[in-house]
Amino acid sequence: MFLDAQFWPFLIAITLLTMSPGVDTLLVIRNTTRGGMRDGALTSVAICSGLFVHATVSALGISIILLQSAWAFGVLKLVGAGYLIWLGIQSLLSARRGLPLPVASVVGGQSQVSAWVPLREGFLSNVLNPKTVVFYMAFLPQFIAPGDPALAKSLWLAGVHFVIANIWQIAIALMVGSAGKWLAKRWVSRSLDGATGAVMIGFGCKLALEQRPA
Repeated sequence: MFLDAQFWPFLIAITLLTMSPGVDTLLVIRNTTRGGMRDGALTSVAICSGLFVHATVSALGISIILLQSAWAFGVLKLVGAGYLIWLGIQSLLSARRGLPLPVASVVGGQSQVSAWVPLREGFLSNVLNPKTVVFYMAFLPQFIAPGDPALAKSLWLAGVHFVIANIWQIAIALMVGSAGKWLAKRWVSRSLDGATGAVMIGFGCKLALEQRPA
């Protein structure tokens, strides 16, 4: 029912947007280097699960409240920015410790952290990002016809986005995982942790300083 004329432009647009590097890609790389393919894949699934929250929020109109209320949007923005900065600080601390990555964990062995850690990090990183709220609010309605059931169509489009984003992000995790021996070098792991931490803190600061959309 939803494979209409609106679907194919959405498929092309969302594929190109998914492949644009951003916080999601960075978090998948960070967690793959920390805990191997398992952590990378769980992070990707958790990030993409947040899309259904945003699709529901958008369809039910709650996004309008966030966009019209400077206070509500500001709180969400600061919480999301603070979470990104916190993740960045964790990466910088890891770089300071300078522990090399165990090759086994990167190429598919046992992760040293609980499965809940990458799941929590991925889900919260997505759900607490007000940019995704604004994006879904502005983007999805363009592909929903007036006669379509808004919630069902939004969840369907989010499901398509879920599949495409997971394919792309897990492919990135596989590429990172295949470089296990190289990543196991102490200077490489420190450099990667340091760069990741700095970029995440930069993303968080940029988000915190952005103005509410008009």
